[in-house]
Amino acid sequence: MSQRFSVAGKRILITGASSGFGAHFAIALAEEGANVVLAARRVEKLEATAEAVRALGREATVVPMDVSDHGSVEDAFAAMPAVDVVVNNAGISHEGPTDELSEEDWDAVVDTNLKGVWAVSKFAIQQWRRDDRPGSLINIASILGLRVGGRVAPYTASKAAVVQLTKSLALDFARYNIRCNAICPGYVETDINRDFFNSPLAEKMLKRIPYRRLGQIDELVGPLLLLASDASSYMTGSVIAVDGGHLCNTL
Repeated sequence: MSQRFSVAGKRILITGASSGFGAHFAIALAEEGANVVLAARRVEKLEATAEAVRALGREATVVPMDVSDHGSVEDAFAAMPAVDVVVNNAGISHEGPTDELSEEDWDAVVDTNLKGVWAVSKFAIQQWRRDDRPGSLINIASILGLRVGGRVAPYTASKAAVVQLTKSLALDFARYNIRCNAICPGYVETDINRDFFNSPLAEKMLKRIPYRRLGQIDELVGPLLLLASDASSYMTGSVIAVDGGHLCNTL
């Protein structure tokens, strides 16, 4: 890969790194020479990812972190080595009619998806400003932060807020050489959703995607490397959709 897009030697924090996007990102970044800090609540699952990273000859630090708990995030930052890039990946959803959601259901989604991004960004920015160092925040939002989806109100609301938080942080901290950008994945196949997307229920949804297929996790790695590397040094406040053209379809 061109040195312009290199992340070699950078230390990158990935939240929600115990599975899914986060685990895949950790290994993909390590393959490109990055050292990683893996954060999630399920430490035992983080260890499996850490071993895969170390097998590639890169450093992997495991830290327990519940992004919805401000104190947990603060403790994690106090324990971990300094980082150059943060990937705010941790996120959850809850499906159901809005009028049947409990307060606990709403809070769980919003506290993880929005409050968690704020808390992790806060402590990263404090570290970078204290040390007078540049930094890059990469928020994993969603196309449902840019268009609505049915029966997932707390998810769409929280992801839309992440898009605005991304722009707000970009505006406030560009003067300190701290960048903040977002990636908005469309429908991407993972172990969790694979059975659903192989079912007849998913057929109508797939027809709305101009590519007529789901995305693959590896198709998110290019935009991730762009934003984590110095190739995006003049990008901040950008929101990159990786959705097979889904947002172009207004139907």
